[in-house]
Amino acid sequence: MKMFPHALLAAALVCTTSAQAGVIVGGTRLIYDGGKKESSLSVSNPDKKPYLIQTWVEAAGTGAEKAPFMVTPPLFRLDSGQQNVLRIVQAGGNLPSDKESLYWMNIKSIPSAESNDHQNTLQIAVKTRIKLIYRPKGVTGVPEAVTEKLHWQRNGEALQVTNPTPFYRNFMQVKVGRKDVKDVTFVAPGGSARFALPAGANAGSVSWKIISDYGGIGDEHTAAL
Repeated sequence: MKMFPHALLAAALVCTTSAQAGVIVGGTRLIYDGGKKESSLSVSNPDKKPYLIQTWVEAAGTGAEKAPFMVTPPLFRLDSGQQNVLRIVQAGGNLPSDKESLYWMNIKSIPSAESNDHQNTLQIAVKTRIKLIYRPKGVTGVPEAVTEKLHWQRNGEALQVTNPTPFYRNFMQVKVGRKDVKDVTFVAPGGSARFALPAGANAGSVSWKIISDYGGIGDEHTAAL
């Protein structure tokens, strides 16, 4: 029995996990303006060690659809204290001209490995995944300006929202009365989404806040149920 604590101490000394500060991505979402040739996103490294950065865009669905966007540079080294700019260019694709399209922007940061013969280290690659929303040239304005057009209704034990606008609506908060609706996400343009109603939510109104193009939180809006 006396050997057990010593074995734990030895294991702790041999296996050490090194903490990583990681890179910083310059945004929580990327709105691609269809009227421009490209969009951009910054990444910076405040850590003391270099990182290998890998970038790509993928489709929002679960199928084999390939995203019609190219990121440059797709793979590069980011040294300590440096910043780089990712350029995203549309590469083909027959995207709708009357509503937004959703894709995912991926930035994987892989820390450099330190050579140490006397210590085991665990290097962890971190992938940041943010929404890339393609906004066609013909879609003008911002989602906040027409958020009152969202239609809300009860549907059994669920709260259903229908979005007749051309914008994706990313929710920061949804409440029925004073009760928070859990796990709210977004509703696609021209589509509907359903969220589970909180227990005991009998109020006749719903309130919501959406996330802006720049990641900010919008004003609270209300509607009758």
